[in-house]
Formats: sequence, structure tokens, C-alpha cells
Amino acid sequence: MKVTQAYRFALDQAPAQERVLCSHAGASRFTWNWGLARCTERYEAEGKWYSAAELHKLWNAEKKANPDLAWWAENSKCSYQEAFRDLDRALRDFVKSKKGQRKGKRLGFPRFKKRGKCRDSFRLTGVMRCSGNTVTLPRLGTVRTHEDTGKLASMLEDGSARLLSATVSRTAQRWFVSFTVEVERDVPARHARPGSAVGIDLGIKTLLTGVDDRGRVIEVAGPKPLRAGLRRLRRASRAHSRRRPGSANRRKSAARLARVHARVSNVRADALRKATTERTFRCESCGHTEDRDVNAARNLLGLAASGAESVNACRAAVRPGIAGLAAVKQEPGTGKAGKTGTAAPQGTAAA
Repeated sequence: MKVTQAYRFALDQAPAQERVLCSHAGASRFTWNWGLARCTERYEAEGKWYSAAELHKLWNAEKKANPDLAWWAENSKCSYQEAFRDLDRALRDFVKSKKGQRKGKRLGFPRFKKRGKCRDSFRLTGVMRCSGNTVTLPRLGTVRTHEDTGKLASMLEDGSARLLSATVSRTAQRWFVSFTVEVERDVPARHARPGSAVGIDLGIKTLLTGVDDRGRVIEVAGPKPLRAGLRRLRRASRAHSRRRPGSANRRKSAARLARVHARVSNVRADALRKATTERTFRCESCGHTEDRDVNAARNLLGLAASGAESVNACRAAVRPGIAGLAAVKQEPGTGKAGKTGTAAPQGTAAA
């Protein structure tokens, strides 16, 4: 079965690459505002707006005729096309929400985006790759990542996944890339442990409370990151409010405040991931249950105590010794350095 999921990685971009990222985000924001202005003008005159394809045709004509838009070639064309598609989707969702055809919160008419007041992001399509601690994006080239992308790269190599698009965004002065991936996933014929069920409720006193089919109650306490960081959040908010709008110090205080908010969000997300993530080892044959980390540590302890990895094939210590001193070969069938020959059988003297 094919499903769509996202893989998100934090970027470790160079200063020159960060300038390109900011340029693409600004181009996407400008295109959104340009298209929204054209749609608003047409809606007031004709009662309808342009589609994404119509906006793209108008943009192609405008960027060639207007010398003030000569900078458009500095960015990937995807940043403009995807901005028009996002605007078209927002307008259609607004109509559906107004008619009651869309579930969820009532949506308002799309608004203009202002620099520094909206989230910097843009979407890319086309040839994209990932390998090791790097990702390759159109017009951006190869960018380093903080996390290893090996899992996604292996899925792309064996054909079990396909990249659809990449969304690059900035949160608290850090850039992230989120790949939308179509994954081929096997659906088992039956549940791995038939008859097992658990009900989970998200609460206020505890992060979540669960009850399994045997009546056992499982409670996971929440980290309460907002309460822990409330003092820092208040100080950062007061310092930000005292800065003059438009000044460099206000931009610095805004970045500091964003980092405090991001930490609260990251701690909360980390607790949810740890609470919901397959960390207990269960043996299917004997039923033994143990924490995965504890089980791995005990296995490493047994390996170290056995001495299996304490020496190598040359009977020398695995860790390097004093520089310039090489291990002497002592395996059967090998001679010392500078000599050749075959080891004599046991009980006989060498010729």
C-alpha cells in the first residue's frame, strides 16, 4: 500500500547558502502577495479570481515587461509556481469553508504576508537527492544536515519510496527541509499480537493515560515545558517589548524570544515521540520483556567481558598503541616482517 509521509531534517547551511534560502523565501512571499493582489482586483470587478495556472501566465508576462522584477531569475521557478498553487488552494478552501463543505475551523479570506510577521518558507520540486548528512535541492545544490538521511536514502535506492516535493522553512533562526515522500508500505494480514488493544486519553494532570485489554493502567507524566521555561519566556517578552520597532536590537530580541518558544515546543514534541515510540524489547518465543537500551547495554557488557573484541587477528590490542610500533603477525601460515614461508606442523621442526 502506498502512503504519503514526511521526513524532516535540520539544515546546517553555509552563510552563502543561507542568503539563497532567504532569497527564495522572500520570492515566495512576494509572489503570494502579488497573486493575492491580482485576485482581489478581479474579484471586486468580476466576482471571481484567477487560478494558479492563470496567475502563472500573468506572472510570466509581468516579469519580462517590468524591469523592477529582474531579480526573479536568481531563484528557482518552483518557488513562484508553488506559491501560486498555495494561494489557489487557500482560496478554494475558503470557499468550501464558507459553504460548510470543509471540516474543521472556519477559514477566513487569505491575507497578505509581511516580512518578519510570517513564517519564511518555500516549496521545491524536481530533482532532489539525499545521502549521508547531505541533501541536494534545485538551485541550492548540496546542503549539509544535522541528522543522518541514510534511512530515507536507502528507501529511495531500493525503490520503496519516491520524493514528491521538499518544503524548506525557518523556525527560530534554524532552517529545516521536509520531504513529502510516497512510501510503499506492507500491510500485514493480521495484527502482530492479536487480541491486544489499548485506549489512550490525553489529559492535563498527565500527558496521557492508557488502559489495555487486561485492565492495566499506564500513565505517562508530561514534562510541563511551559511552566519550566515561563520565567525565561517572561523576561524575553519584556525585553522584546522595550525594543524600538524596526531596530536591529528588536530583531535580535525577536530571535531570542523565538528560540525560547521553540525550546518549549521541542521539549513537548520530544516527550510525545518518546511516549509513542515500539522502546521495550519483547521476545516472541519466551515472552521476556526489557527496556531496549538496557538490553543493548547488557549485550555490550557481555561482549566486552568475553574478550572477543579485545585483540585482533595479529594478537595485538584493538586500540592503537605508540606511534610507529606495528603489530607483529602471529597467525599460522605467515612469517615475520621481511620473511616468507609456511608454519611447520605441530610436533615437527621447521627445515
